[in-house]
Amino acid sequence: MTHARAAVVPAPGAPFVVRDVRLDDPRPGEVLVRMTATGVCHTDLAMRDTWPSQRTPMVFGHEGAGRVEAVGSEVTGLAPGDHVCLTYASCGACRQCAADQPAYCRAARALNLSGGRGDGTTTLRLDDRPLHGGFFGQSSFATHAVVQQRGVVKVPAGLPPEVVAPLGCGAQTGAGTVLNRLRPEPGTSLVVLGSGGVGLSALMAALSLGCDPVVAVDPVATRRALAVDLGAKAALAPDDKLVAALRDLTDGGAHHVVDTTGRPAMIRRAVEALRPRGELALVGLGGEVTFDPMSLLAKGVRIHGVTEGDSDPARFLPELLDLHRHGHFPVERLVTTFPFEDINTAVAAMRDGSVIKPVLTFA
Repeated sequence: MTHARAAVVPAPGAPFVVRDVRLDDPRPGEVLVRMTATGVCHTDLAMRDTWPSQRTPMVFGHEGAGRVEAVGSEVTGLAPGDHVCLTYASCGACRQCAADQPAYCRAARALNLSGGRGDGTTTLRLDDRPLHGGFFGQSSFATHAVVQQRGVVKVPAGLPPEVVAPLGCGAQTGAGTVLNRLRPEPGTSLVVLGSGGVGLSALMAALSLGCDPVVAVDPVATRRALAVDLGAKAALAPDDKLVAALRDLTDGGAHHVVDTTGRPAMIRRAVEALRPRGELALVGLGGEVTFDPMSLLAKGVRIHGVTEGDSDPARFLPELLDLHRHGHFPVERLVTTFPFEDINTAVAAMRDGSVIKPVLTFA
């Protein structure tokens, strides 16, 4: 058993409460990681607010960075002391995993969203009772996490943990949607709806490929300013003139739009802003969207649903780090750090728009 501190959610929608917990020793295919940083993602908050009460108390968190402390007997390629990024869990055995598409693993729900391991057990204990966890295979809102080897990617030792942590979900989702799914040609136009961590990661990826123009849309002025500073040709507020402005900036309509908002009204406007045979990628959690079929058929619009940026983390995270090393993916410009104990302050700052990507750091 390992003694740890974790941000526990006692009931759906409740604030995080930092408590003393215990973790099991790693099983043969698992790894014990001491966290150095973990990102706060909108998914953590959305799931916290809607999580089934029967699976609480619960530990969330799914953008972990840390150092390996122990490995199970069947783990290969990792050793105590290794610096790692944690990402989502996948089985490694189904057809999707075999086709290098682990983001669509057939066991994804059981491994990432069940409140424990795929077999129904949990790695965590609170007051000698089982504590739900295993969120996206990790539950990294804690000083330690026990994770499957497939959710652990080794990274260079010299990287700041606040750079590594967002790569596990938000950064790979935004960047991967562009680099792995849309794959735009240089000189094509790309619009990003929502300039949070996912949206700005998509924007940076588009710029790295030579997309032109790249346009950001967000209601928060400081986020629009950062988008322009990162290289966007323009950053617009989502007002009543948005569609006309986007068509003007993209010479009649965008080749690609990435929606990170999940808001039905914005998604419908995204379709209006596309040119014939344009492509819309949906990555945000949101409500049901309805379309007039003619609005899609008449322009030959293609709509993509994308999970985790279509990424195979073992391959893709090193590619993102290579882009970062060459100055094309400065994810640190999105980050504001908070001590782990100030998790509720970080959440409030994210929700009021004053912070783009909060990252919790551990002493």
